[in-house]
Amino acid sequence: MSQAEESGTHSTWNIVRSVVCIILSLSFIIGTPGNCIVIWTVCTKMKQVSPSVLLILNLAIADVLVLITLPIWIYSFADSWVFGVIFCKILVFIIYCSMYASIFLITALSLERLMAVFYPFTIQRYKTKEKISLVMFLIWFLSITFGISVIPFQETEEMNGGLLCTCRNYSSNRQKVSYLLLETLAGFVIPFLIICTCYMCVARRISRMSYQSKQRSERLIASIVVAFILCWFPHHLFNILDIISIQLELSNEEMSLALDEIVSRGVYISGALVFISSCINPLLYAFAARRFQNHLRFAKISKLFEQMSQTVTEEDRKKSLVVTKQEDTLVNTENL
Repeated sequence: MSQAEESGTHSTWNIVRSVVCIILSLSFIIGTPGNCIVIWTVCTKMKQVSPSVLLILNLAIADVLVLITLPIWIYSFADSWVFGVIFCKILVFIIYCSMYASIFLITALSLERLMAVFYPFTIQRYKTKEKISLVMFLIWFLSITFGISVIPFQETEEMNGGLLCTCRNYSSNRQKVSYLLLETLAGFVIPFLIICTCYMCVARRISRMSYQSKQRSERLIASIVVAFILCWFPHHLFNILDIISIQLELSNEEMSLALDEIVSRGVYISGALVFISSCINPLLYAFAARRFQNHLRFAKISKLFEQMSQTVTEEDRKKSLVVTKQEDTLVNTENL
């Protein structure tokens, strides 16, 4: 590599490092107090907690677990990784465990909304502490299991004269492709398809219902889903590009090198964007709660969660039955 190319690479890396540090700093400053307020509100201000609010509580806990690691990552990008390989593996495990927990919790939120809209009284039978606790246990068990899978591969690497906790050491390209496919399918593609299916069904039903509380809850959870997808899509996109680069390596080395260059420059920015998903949810709650008048700012969020936890009213029941009858009539007409 010539001196000019080396200087250009070093300059590009300094820009990338600065952008990463800014994104991580803003995520920590905004997200940590915001998610702590959500946890405090649900745990201390609410007497009745619905499955939706309990899922949001666990989502806030997963976000806090990620956000408290950010000062270490900011220091390592600003200077160098000085905490050793073992601590590197532990922190990456926490982040991946939280990633899987977040997507599984959001998928569960979407499924719960589907049940609440289509079967508002059937779901009441499943709102026992034992069944809800079992769902939470399964979500965290799967998240920890998938998170552990990254530990054997995670290593430190030297870059521009300093160490970074960003390297994956795979024994072969086949192993690397297998792991990246697992991460992308389990952590994004399959949950994304489930979420989209749920919300297409929910949107169709909600459009026929006029009561405000249901619509507000659906809009809030839909916004959580959209924010998560926007923040995580670039990360998984670079995973796919990395897989394509490996497949092209044998057939088209020049194109493979070009893709490697794109991935190496973009992977750090896309990785930093992931942390935005951990800080944006409290902002969405605050925005959704702004409609509640005559309440203090924090009390508005509590009021929002209380509304989400209310049982279905008789009016809701009648409207749900009307919509169901309309759909049954439409199906019967089409069959004739």
